[in-house]
Amino acid sequence: MAEDGQTLVLASGNAGKLRELGDMLAPLGWRVLSQGEWNFGEAVEDAPTFLENALIKARHAARNTGLPALADDSGLVVDALDGAPGIHSARYAGAHGDDAANNRKLLEALAGVPEADRGARFICAVALLRHADDPVPLIAVGEWRGRILEAPRGIGGFGYDPLFWVPGEGCTSAELPPERKNQLSHRGRALAMLFDRLRNGSGDEPEL
Repeated sequence: MAEDGQTLVLASGNAGKLRELGDMLAPLGWRVLSQGEWNFGEAVEDAPTFLENALIKARHAARNTGLPALADDSGLVVDALDGAPGIHSARYAGAHGDDAANNRKLLEALAGVPEADRGARFICAVALLRHADDPVPLIAVGEWRGRILEAPRGIGGFGYDPLFWVPGEGCTSAELPPERKNQLSHRGRALAMLFDRLRNGSGDEPEL
């Protein structure tokens, strides 16, 4: 099990993301803090891939807090839009984190696209650094395939969840119970892979 007092900082200011990550990490026994508890600015996410941006955020948080840091970078990749909004998902409509505006822009971009061509996938890259200069960060990438509806459904989740239809579940991501979403989602899959890589040979929970 994790050692008493083992603390991890989550490198994010996104309330929905922090809630999901906190729920997924809770069973591990770690003390999990948000980087918002410190007074430093957000990292500049200027890399071309989800994974590189996750590493930038984790290193920034670790350097400013002196603690191990976990970051994720995630987004929606839509087949008919040649991968957009991609790494720009959070600011697709201009303002960072305006979910309603981002969803409206996505629907406008897909206007007239038939159901069969509205395939999409969420991608999440996670990076865990034990310290800011960790030369071998632990990384994982998870994907979640679905399709984009023509109108939003559901009030749960955040981001593009109301538009993301989940095959086999008969609902959108926003309509899934949080526990089920965490089992299926790109973020849940990425964290599960990360925990597997952390887990020691005795089968105990992962330790930093």
